Amino acid sequence: MANDAMPMSPTSLASLSTIGYLPPWSRPHIIGIAGSSGSGKTSVASQIIKALNVPWTVILAFDNFYRPLSPAQREKAFANEYDFDAPEALDLDMLVAVLSDLRQGKKVEVPVYSFSEHNRTELTTTIYGANVIILEGIFTLYDPRILELLDLKVFVDTDLDICMARRLRRDIVHRGRELTGALKQWFSFVKPNFERYVRPTMQYADVVVPRGLDNVVAIDMLIKHVQRTLATKSRLHLEQLGQLVGIKGANTTVPTKEDIENLENVRVLLQTPQVQAMHTILFNRATTRDDFVFYFERLMAILIESALDYLPYETKSIQTATGLDYSGLAPTMDVCAVTILRAGACFETSLRRILPAIAIGKVLIQSNSRTGEPFLHYLKLPPDIQSKFILLVDAQATTGAAAIMAIRVLLDHGALPENICFVTYLADKRVAIRRILTAYPRVKVVVGKVEDQIRRRFIDTQYFGT
Repeated sequence: MANDAMPMSPTSLASLSTIGYLPPWSRPHIIGIAGSSGSGKTSVASQIIKALNVPWTVILAFDNFYRPLSPAQREKAFANEYDFDAPEALDLDMLVAVLSDLRQGKKVEVPVYSFSEHNRTELTTTIYGANVIILEGIFTLYDPRILELLDLKVFVDTDLDICMARRLRRDIVHRGRELTGALKQWFSFVKPNFERYVRPTMQYADVVVPRGLDNVVAIDMLIKHVQRTLATKSRLHLEQLGQLVGIKGANTTVPTKEDIENLENVRVLLQTPQVQAMHTILFNRATTRDDFVFYFERLMAILIESALDYLPYETKSIQTATGLDYSGLAPTMDVCAVTILRAGACFETSLRRILPAIAIGKVLIQSNSRTGEPFLHYLKLPPDIQSKFILLVDAQATTGAAAIMAIRVLLDHGALPENICFVTYLADKRVAIRRILTAYPRVKVVVGKVEDQIRRRFIDTQYFGT
């Protein structure tokens, strides 16, 4: 079956100019919200998230970055004699490292702190793909390194008596503290440290919000500012995707249609009479569902076996059942697969028939209904993709946006571009393949059929996306 696909005649990839692709989360909008304990920082952050109404916005709380305590320190904490409101109580170096990685679009593991145990737990929270990050905590504007990473700096200025009442209620109701101990902590540490460390940081704020969530005008202004920023980012991202295919002022060195047909890392299924007959069955609106599934899975198996030709192999000598020596080949890497949901899931049956033990991951990328911008919604990858050959599969590629973002996700998790093979049944040669190869020239592509303007000719856009 693998021989049924033909490699296009080789052309050096060095002749192509690469336009780098950056997904929306590679430069997230980071908002820092500071203020006294009980000032309403979390409420303001939650209100912003609610108004934005997007699933890729996260709150990063300072509380998770408290330093692990020694036995003696924990004993003082349980006696309400440990100062949690001084900068030294927080692991600011770890927070800066996490925030820096998030700003670069990397996956991070955020520690989880237990206030009932007064210690860091073994659990972590994974953050990846966030387009908006809200950092909230009393020392958000304290460290100059953090200030440099923030796009918008907010200080919530609430009367300290109101802050104390909120703090007492939180400590007693939600953290199981006694009133006496909570009051002791407030007057011994919280209030003095606010005056000493936190209030002076108000001077670094871009926006000061008096009265916290009660200040509807200020909150509305913040929300509109963030919405305008996201709209600008969305427009720039779509323009970048457009430049990958040579529209709206693209670089003139973008690979042409002829360049693509001569690339050594692109394979199009050899259009034999048998393959053409199967295409005809699949495109025929009168084909029954059972016949469609049967012939589609048959073609998918051919595509997968063709993609496996890109695996690195080494010479292997064996002995046959009759005792003869035989020199053959064996793959040097394990194979895993990642399906681009939802259409890519149709490859899974064929994948498991050819590679029964293969680990299959999933990624869901959908376009915003208002802007058309693709976003990451779900991600579950196989383990150890850094050392594996990855089959990235989707049923069709019309614009290439979903494939480009999925490849970016794999690269962010340690995969090498030369170990990624994008496999699809139907692809638009003028748009999808050009975009993918312009963004990632070392990625392999295996296609069952390439056509121009496949969205108009073959796909009902009401049911199919990118």
